[in-house]
Amino acid sequence: MADTWLIVGLGNPGPRYEATRHNVGQMVMDELAQRRGEPFKQHKANARVAETWLRPGAAKLVLAKPNSFMNVSGGPVANLARFYGTAPERVIVVHDELDIPFDTLRLKSGGGHGGHNGVRDVAKALGTPDFARVRVGIGRPPGRQDPADWVLDPFSATDRQTLPILISDAADAVERIVEDGLVAAQQRFHAPKA
Repeated sequence: MADTWLIVGLGNPGPRYEATRHNVGQMVMDELAQRRGEPFKQHKANARVAETWLRPGAAKLVLAKPNSFMNVSGGPVANLARFYGTAPERVIVVHDELDIPFDTLRLKSGGGHGGHNGVRDVAKALGTPDFARVRVGIGRPPGRQDPADWVLDPFSATDRQTLPILISDAADAVERIVEDGLVAAQQRFHAPKA
């Protein structure tokens, strides 16, 4: 299964967290699955998985939403990578990013976790930080609000107006990484908005 990509949306399980900033990675997985008409099914690796393709005859995509909480996402991700025989360079993790303004995407491979405990746990479980990341900007909290509370809050009414476009752009970025590689995706999504 050399042409299988494991694409993971980080988040927290259950209805309490569905619409929160921390779950934007899972929202992107929902968008990718919906584009292909594929439902998520429970997987023995403690995740919900939708198996699909970029397009007929192209790379296989395994879209995954771990059932674990964000800070312990690594176990399900590593188990899925083993199950599907996917090397870390074929893993894409989609997650929220405090240090990037809302409505902005940043793509990278490897490097540090930037204080993101979900990314830290995935890197530890995979034994390497060398996997692609689609970092979805949620911005910093206003005033003195604790960032830990901010990420667990739902998006504001103003942000919710733009959120579908941001989720769609993040899904497009995942597809571009698979199809054309990280550098081509960075050139497209790091360009200033017109």
